[in-house]
Amino acid sequence: MKKKYLVLFVLCLLAQWTMAQAPKWVEKAKKAVFSVITYDKDDKILNTGNGFFVSEDGVALSDYSLFKGAERALILNSEGKQMPVEEIMGADDMYDVIKFKVAITEKKVPALQMAATVPAVDSDVYLLPYSTRKDRSCTSGKVKGVDKVADNYNYYTLNMHLKEKMVSCPVMTPEGEVFGLAQQSSGKDTATICYAVDARFVMALKINPLSFNDMALRNIQIKKALPDTEEEALVFLYMTSSQVTPEKYAELLDDFIARYPANADGYVRRATNLLYKSKDDATMEKVVADLDKALEVASKKDDVYYNIAKLIYGYMLENPEKVYKDWSYDKALEAISKAVELNPLPVYIQLQGDIQFAKQDYAASLASYEQVNRSSMASPATFFTTAKIKEVMQAPQEEILALMDSCVVRFTPPYTEAAAPYLLGRAQARMNADRPRQALLDYDEYFKAMNGQVNDVFYYYREQAALKSKQYQRALDDMAKAIELNPKDLTYRAELAVINIRVGRNEEALKVLDEALKIDPKYAEAYRLKGIAQLQLKQKAEACESFAKAKELGDPNVDSLISKHCK
Repeated sequence: MKKKYLVLFVLCLLAQWTMAQAPKWVEKAKKAVFSVITYDKDDKILNTGNGFFVSEDGVALSDYSLFKGAERALILNSEGKQMPVEEIMGADDMYDVIKFKVAITEKKVPALQMAATVPAVDSDVYLLPYSTRKDRSCTSGKVKGVDKVADNYNYYTLNMHLKEKMVSCPVMTPEGEVFGLAQQSSGKDTATICYAVDARFVMALKINPLSFNDMALRNIQIKKALPDTEEEALVFLYMTSSQVTPEKYAELLDDFIARYPANADGYVRRATNLLYKSKDDATMEKVVADLDKALEVASKKDDVYYNIAKLIYGYMLENPEKVYKDWSYDKALEAISKAVELNPLPVYIQLQGDIQFAKQDYAASLASYEQVNRSSMASPATFFTTAKIKEVMQAPQEEILALMDSCVVRFTPPYTEAAAPYLLGRAQARMNADRPRQALLDYDEYFKAMNGQVNDVFYYYREQAALKSKQYQRALDDMAKAIELNPKDLTYRAELAVINIRVGRNEEALKVLDEALKIDPKYAEAYRLKGIAQLQLKQKAEACESFAKAKELGDPNVDSLISKHCK
């Protein structure tokens, strides 16, 4: 019993000695230390821990583990006041550290000053715990070892006992400057040994344009800060636009505009994001206000006019039930015309051609695309669109085919998947120009370009070319494949029957048609084709019965056959 009292007495003396030895700056410095509470997607507490301010505007450091999986977070300062975590400024899961910004509720907060020089081995150090009491209590220790990590930063081994609730508390020099974040002990000697990661390393963490790929950051759902420079911030906005929800992207856009109010791109992007989220009148007013502001601040107004035209054009393509005020294809054309007048870039002229096509002004659209095709922006896509415009204008098939040749000639055999759409388009153009053998070559090249990954419709189209080329076995094989891929399409079975009749395989044709009628007993065309096959087999009575059934079911093409063979 006496022994226990003696131990307690010694511990009390040690505690009083520690208090007495605590530097004068401790009480003030502890005001920079706070408690962190993170919440999950169900708004339930995820983790609690510590952190501390390193700038008076709310920049703070803590451990990454606290924030992993968090949807939101807040801090409790030394006075018990709550403040939300505003954004994540950098994270490293390997060293378990994070830098973030707190939305402070006052002009400035108490912050620790970074150490001007790093402590050497055997230097005295002090750990400041989070506390709401005004006292000078702290934990003292010494630097046992210093290792180099991550280029020119330090990782410290400390002779100091660390309690679990002290992780991520600041470790200070005798001069009252922070040099490290306390980290949990590991290994055999956890009673007297702990570690600290260099605070300079954590301060150097930042968001860069490619940070959206960083899994440490992606595991935190709290908004991320923008990169340091305007150029990097723009790249970051572009890279993250498809990686985050429209709501979270809106927060980033608001931050960008607040930081760079004279950058027109921010307003254009915000208008685009708003239009994507909603098209009610209140939202549309904000869209228009952002576009007007973009024009006001832009040094390159042609780019803004182009984006306005593109937004209105896209909006009109969606065919909204209620069109907003004066938004129309005419307004889009007016905007792009101003862009072209200021700077006749091919990309502007291409959009002009698209809008003219939507307005059904095909002659003007053709003129715009022909201008693009004479520029450095000419591509398979622009020649393909020009061909489609000429199709609508019912231009001679040879002109359309020449444009499709211009598409394909821009690729080099062996063709890849990139060339596939144009090979297919030219095959169809060659069919329309009555060149089935050439079309068959394009269909075969398309098949190779797609590595054989084609559907039933492809086999149907290629069968048409083979049939017109009198390559009947190929036609039969392709229709058999189409039916295999889509056995319920009756058109394919009718087409297979037609080929069989063409080559004199009338019994086979009848089998195919009977299979079709099992699927749909009211398929009128099957009865008409049965009648034709039966005529070839000299089965006139049966043929006339089939024709009569086709007429009963409403086949519009059977009357002439009845008149010729069944009167």
